[in-house]
Amino acid sequence: MNVGIVMLVHTALDRAEQIARHWAAAGCPVVIHVDKNVPRPTHDAFRAALDNEDLIRFSRRHACEWGGWGIVAGTQDAATLLLNEYADVRHVYLSSGSCLPLRPVKELADYLADRPHTDFIESATTADVPWTVGGLDAERFTLRFPFSWKRQRFLFDRFVELQRLVRFKRRIPNGIVPHMGSQWWCLTRQTLSAILEDDDRATYDRYFRRVWIPDESYFQTLARQYGVNIESRSLTLSKFDFQGKPHIFYDDHLQLLRRSDCFVARKIWPQADRLYDTFLGDAPTPAQQAEPNPGKIDRIFARAVERRTRGRPGLYMQSRFPNLGWENGQTADKYSVFQGFADLFSDFESWLARTTGAGVHGHLFAPDRAHFAGGQTVIQGALSDSAGLRDMNPKGFLTNLTWNLRGERQCFQFGPADNQKIVPHLGTDPNAQVSIISGAWAVPLFQSNRNFGDIRTLAAKYQQIEATMLTDLRKPHVKARVRVWTMAEFLEAPMEPLQTIIDEIGQTTGRRLTEAPVMKDLAGFGQFLQNLKNQGMHPYLMGDFPIDPAPKTQRPKTRKPYLVQ
Repeated sequence: MNVGIVMLVHTALDRAEQIARHWAAAGCPVVIHVDKNVPRPTHDAFRAALDNEDLIRFSRRHACEWGGWGIVAGTQDAATLLLNEYADVRHVYLSSGSCLPLRPVKELADYLADRPHTDFIESATTADVPWTVGGLDAERFTLRFPFSWKRQRFLFDRFVELQRLVRFKRRIPNGIVPHMGSQWWCLTRQTLSAILEDDDRATYDRYFRRVWIPDESYFQTLARQYGVNIESRSLTLSKFDFQGKPHIFYDDHLQLLRRSDCFVARKIWPQADRLYDTFLGDAPTPAQQAEPNPGKIDRIFARAVERRTRGRPGLYMQSRFPNLGWENGQTADKYSVFQGFADLFSDFESWLARTTGAGVHGHLFAPDRAHFAGGQTVIQGALSDSAGLRDMNPKGFLTNLTWNLRGERQCFQFGPADNQKIVPHLGTDPNAQVSIISGAWAVPLFQSNRNFGDIRTLAAKYQQIEATMLTDLRKPHVKARVRVWTMAEFLEAPMEPLQTIIDEIGQTTGRRLTEAPVMKDLAGFGQFLQNLKNQGMHPYLMGDFPIDPAPKTQRPKTRKPYLVQ
């Protein structure tokens, strides 16, 4: 057999034993490095279990920590032992105890025998790799990293900041160009021995000992010094998520792994009995000449990463509650908000429902309860009309509403008397279409027949609330579609604004409106506004609303003189 295996083992030793026996049964010599952090009794039992295997050896142990030098040192010792013990090995394949062969070992051996001078190692400069996670790419080669990223994160970060502050920069030895790539490689004896026997190895080891994550750069860099024919790819299928953590394969990934045509996959869940039984079983597997092609399943992983990071529009799940600004859409569907329309028209909600076919609610954020369409107290998705539950998280209430009723355009009424905590969310939500008749809240006060002192107090309060809302909805960061008419502007030609909002909802064909909602009786409304002014409250949000009838102090209009010839 022309291929030897170096195995790095630190956990699930029972599975590592099973994999090692599989390699050895196919005639591949195996050298195992066991992490020094594995307890001595566990290590001794693992080693004793493999004593009867002639093709399995154990190398000197090193303490391995993620991002540290120990992994490289263990690989160096195991590879040196393998090359010294087995002179007929022409390729050395680096794997781990959680790696699983997906195709017969003979196919791997034949594949490598057809390419006797080819090194399979992912190797690219820092400028060419998009997968570095953690904020360090070129700096991992120019700074020092004496502290553990996992155990001493505070010291790690502060020391990096200090080096940046003093502009410290390490010298890269002998003018080598740092490269990065997957830890899992397959190198020819010629290239690997040249790296391990280099006269300058002590210099390189001293330099890479303080590089961050050297197992992804040591062999990847030095292979460029000695490799005759490098294919910058790994024969091991390994996938990483957006945080740089490896994907773990489970039993339900069986067909996915078969489709990849790769020789080896990592990282396999130790309890994935179906995967181990299938790929390590004695059942004959038809010979494949297919080239390893992990790209076949890249699209599936890309979709999985997108679903995990972005989720579905408007859906917030416990498994991926996003940071502010990371949402894939704040709400699940478009919706419309109307302020002042139900105050000005007596049958606006029923008219809007007939005209658009949308789900039209009352004031969802009213102080007493959420006024759902049709007077319902609980709607689809078990969403209650309770004001207490709603006000604990108004944004969550609205996102639940649009998610539960997605596919049907939702419309609801809003006003100054409602819970205003939802306003910032409305302004930043691209799905929101907000239509406002400013000052229309005065119409119910006009018709309320309450004490005028109480009316004046409420009018001043509502005007201040609406003015604040309009200011928020006019800020530069607002993404909602906002339309504002003063009451005076709207009443000049009400059909035009109504046609505009109906067209934007887009539930029906673009026909002209033939039916309008019934407007409330506004006789005396102008005098009502004048009375508010006379009491010291200036109702400016209504626009230039005429007084009808005119005050008695108004002079009669003089007739324009004209000349009779």
